[in-house]
Amino acid sequence: MSNTTYILDDKLLASSGARFLNYILDLLFFFIFFMMVIFFLGILIGLGFANLAVWMDNMGDFGWNIIAITISLIYYLVFEGLFARSIAKFITGTVVVDENGQKPDFATIFKRSLCRFIPFDAFTFLGGSRGWHDSLSHTYVVNKKALDEEIRLFHEFNLIGSNEVI
Repeated sequence: MSNTTYILDDKLLASSGARFLNYILDLLFFFIFFMMVIFFLGILIGLGFANLAVWMDNMGDFGWNIIAITISLIYYLVFEGLFARSIAKFITGTVVVDENGQKPDFATIFKRSLCRFIPFDAFTFLGGSRGWHDSLSHTYVVNKKALDEEIRLFHEFNLIGSNEVI
């Protein structure tokens, strides 16, 4: 372990309450995005794409589940992939990071997003654990302001005793 590499401190982890609020808000925003897709499909049907209506009628539960999973995957990939935060995390002031407090790469976010579909993943947060989609992807959800301050202090501390060039 190098003393110039920041390692995340567990005290920065988001609280269970913040994680639960993230879950509820993300569920709400997923529902809004899902309704927007349905509305868009309705507009297409109204514009004369009658085969689309037939296709939607014949999809069944499995087909709608695939669409819901796809929309959810896109939601998390876009927001956490670009910003390391979903809309809910923007609201609660939390962010997804790796063990060094950095934004995870896209492959890690993809793995994290896929792990959300493991049955009972939401229950793995009971008892204060990090949850499967965090632990399996080696990511952490932390308070963004506290993380920024901690990293700033870490780097300032590492500057102590270094030679300054005038």
